[in-house]
Amino acid sequence: MADITRRFGFRHLRAAPTSHVRHLSGGKLAHDGTGLAFWFRPRTAAISEVPADDRELAMLFHAGTADFQDLTVQAAVTYRIVDAAVAATRVDFGIDPDTGRWRAEPLDQLGTLLTDIAQQYALELIARTSLAEALADGITALRHRIAEGLADEQRLSETGLSVVAVRITALRPEAEMERALRTPTREQVQQDADRATYERRAVAVERERAIAENELASQIELARREEQLVEQQGANARRLAEQNAAADGIRAEAEAVRRTRLAAAEAEAARILASAQADSDRDLGAAKAEAEAAWLTAHQQAGPEVLRALALIRLAEHLPNIDSITLTPDVLTGLLTRLGTDR
Repeated sequence: MADITRRFGFRHLRAAPTSHVRHLSGGKLAHDGTGLAFWFRPRTAAISEVPADDRELAMLFHAGTADFQDLTVQAAVTYRIVDAAVAATRVDFGIDPDTGRWRAEPLDQLGTLLTDIAQQYALELIARTSLAEALADGITALRHRIAEGLADEQRLSETGLSVVAVRITALRPEAEMERALRTPTREQVQQDADRATYERRAVAVERERAIAENELASQIELARREEQLVEQQGANARRLAEQNAAADGIRAEAEAVRRTRLAAAEAEAARILASAQADSDRDLGAAKAEAEAAWLTAHQQAGPEVLRALALIRLAEHLPNIDSITLTPDVLTGLLTRLGTDR
C-alpha cells in the first residue's frame, strides 16, 4: 500500500520498492515505475499500484478419481506480475488518492483465476487416475501437470502473470477411505511387529536351548572327567599300596636278615663269651685254689696273734660303713676292762 500525505490540496505518494506505480494525469501517463515518489492532484489523477514481488497462493479443492473416490488436493502456487502495464489494464489495481488503498480486490481476482486454471488441470489428471495410483505417484504427476498447464495458459500471459513454482502439499482421500486404506498397512505393520516378536522369542528360546545344551555338555564332560579322576586316583592308590607293600616286604626281609645276622652274631658272641668265661672260671678256680693253699700255708706258719689280727681285718671288711662313733666313759671303761681281761 502506498503512503499518501496531504499538502495544500495536493497529494504526495511514496511507493514501496516492491510496488509498480502507474500515474495517469488527464489520461496521459505521468509516472510509471517501481518505488516512485511524486506530487499529484487528486482530482485529475488515476493511479494504479501493481505489486512487483513474488506472491504465494494457497489452494484447496476436491477431485474425483477414476474409481469414483473423492480426493482432497492442497497446493501452493508462487506467481509474479511481470507486466504491470498489462496487469493494470486487465485487473483493477487502482488506489484511492486519499488513503492509498486499492478500490477493489485485485489479488483475490488473480487468486481466483489461478485457482480455477490449476483446478481444471488437476481434475483432468485425477479423473483418469485411480485412487491407489494417485496416492502412490499422484503428487509428482499432479505438480508437473499443473505447472505445465499454468505455464501454457494464455489467459495468464494476457494478464501479465508468470508462475514461478507449483507445490503439492497434500493429497488425501476422505476420512473413512483413509482409515480403510490405513487398516491393511497397520495390519501389515502389526503382523511384521508380531513376526519380529515371535522371531525374537524364537531366537531367545534357541539361544536358551543352546545354553542349556552347552551346560549339559559341560556337566557330562565334568562327570566324565570326574570318573576318570576317580579311576586314576584308584589306580594311583592301588599302585601306592603295591609299592608300600613291596617296600614293607623289602623292609621285612631286610629286618629278618638283619635280625638273623644279629642273632647269629649274638650266638657267636655268647659262645665265645661262654668259652672265655669257662676258661676264666677255670683259671680263676685254679688261682683261688692256689691262693687258698697259700693262705692256709701262711696261717699254719703264723702265730695266734697274727691269726687274731687277720680275723679282725676280715671281720672289719664285712662291717657296715660307720660315719661317726660316740664313746661315753661307761663304754670306754667296759672296753678297757675287757681288753685287760683278755690279756
